Amino acid sequence: MSLWADKYRPTALARLDFHRDQAAQLRNLLVVSQPPRSPPAGAGRWEVELPSCDPRGPPAPSEGRGGWFSPQKGRLTVQCGDFPHLLVYGPSGAGKKTRIMCLLRELYGAGVEKLRIEHQTITAPSKKKIEISTIASNYHLEVNPSDAGNSDRVVIQELLKTVAQSQQLETSTQRDFKVVLLTEVDKLTKDAQHALRRTMEKYMATCRLILCCNSMSKIIAPIQSRCLAVRVPAPSIEDICHVLSSVCKKEGLTLPQDLARQLAEKSGRNLRKALLMCEACRVQQYPFTSDQDIPETDWEVYLRETANAIVSQQTPQRLLEVRGRLYELLTHCIPPEIIMKASFKGSGSTPGCTSTLVKCHLARWTYGLTQ
Repeated sequence: MSLWADKYRPTALARLDFHRDQAAQLRNLLVVSQPPRSPPAGAGRWEVELPSCDPRGPPAPSEGRGGWFSPQKGRLTVQCGDFPHLLVYGPSGAGKKTRIMCLLRELYGAGVEKLRIEHQTITAPSKKKIEISTIASNYHLEVNPSDAGNSDRVVIQELLKTVAQSQQLETSTQRDFKVVLLTEVDKLTKDAQHALRRTMEKYMATCRLILCCNSMSKIIAPIQSRCLAVRVPAPSIEDICHVLSSVCKKEGLTLPQDLARQLAEKSGRNLRKALLMCEACRVQQYPFTSDQDIPETDWEVYLRETANAIVSQQTPQRLLEVRGRLYELLTHCIPPEIIMKASFKGSGSTPGCTSTLVKCHLARWTYGLTQ
């Protein structure tokens, strides 16, 4: 039995529930046509404005490939099934991974859904062995290089080199390149990002990169300039309510609109989280009621209790206790950014401790570090 978030995940760009204009623009990247002998009248090379994408447009294509943008058609036509490196960014639960997988399905067909988990061992120049897990099909490879810590540079260089030097198993796809999907690129070290920039230039002919991250602020400029940046904004409250109602209808359930809106607002416009919360409500109580309690995750409750412990007492004993609780959260793979945000939010909601007071203490502590 699979989760609703996985069971009802769209598998084609045409079936996406929101940001459909952006999905149409992504489909235009895969339009195949015969390369013209000369550019159409009034056409410019790779000059395109994507309403939902980065207005700077894509970088220059590889040698011998390319496309022509026709102002009359208002879209980018990609010759020979080629497309540039992509940088897909946006908040968690906005649908970045879903759109990437739909794009790969449009490119290669249903074969990209036949996934397998592979465990690879990479030997660093210092003879250190690095264990890394990847998700792969016959046409693409998905990996999170930041899992290797400070050795992410070696992982990027070796994996991309291996993929770029291998040939496609099926020629029926008519694609002479493979796709490598790198997730959480914003967590890569600077050395790894510079290595990625050099590698993506070297293997452009046989490998395309799709980079996925939450924010572009930590991505170096050379990588940004070599990719077509596509921003996937968070879905609106109405979009999430529509998806929740649609999923519940497919499950044969009746979801009150008031409860759907509460789920959408409490999830922070995170569609994945909203679906998980809705499924938890189904297990807790059905039929649904508009005023029923929405269960919280264990780590959120644990983190709120930790924030209350920090505010209520500041002693060496309490410091030791809080440190142990923070270690417990980290060992359960809760990101440090989430811990800091939730701690600040939880401490600000404690009686007698406003968010303004917490900000003043943090500002004073930060200023003391600079002296």
